[in-house]
Amino acid sequence: MTEDQRDYLAQAQGRLGAARLLLSQGFAEDAVSRAYYAMFYAAEALLEGEGLEFSSHAAVVAAFGLHFAKTGRVPVEYHRALIKAEALRRRGDYGPFDDLSAADAEGQVSQAERFFDLAVSLIQG
Repeated sequence: MTEDQRDYLAQAQGRLGAARLLLSQGFAEDAVSRAYYAMFYAAEALLEGEGLEFSSHAAVVAAFGLHFAKTGRVPVEYHRALIKAEALRRRGDYGPFDDLSAADAEGQVSQAERFFDLAVSLIQG
C-alpha cells in the first residue's frame, strides 16, 4: 500500500464516521453526501494503486468502472453503487431539499461501508 493510498483510505474512513454520526442525528442529506465521499476516496485509493489520478468526480467514477468493474476485478454492482451514490449526493446537496429519507441515508451508509471494506481488501491483497 502506498502512502497516497493510505491517505485516501484515511479520508474515506473519516467520511464514513461522519456519515454514521450525521445519520444518527437525523441529517439524511448530509449523511448521503459523506457516504458518497467515502466511496469516492476509496475508489481513488484503488485507482492510485494503478498509477491513475484524475481531477474530476466523473473521471474517477468512469475510471473505476473501466479499470475495476469492466475487468471483473470487482462486481459491477460496486460501480453502479458509486454512480448512484454520486447522483444521490447531488440531490442531497443541491435539491430538491428534504428529498432523501433516513432509509435512503441508511442504505447509502451501509453501501459505503461495503465499498470501503472491498477497497481495503483489494489493496491489502
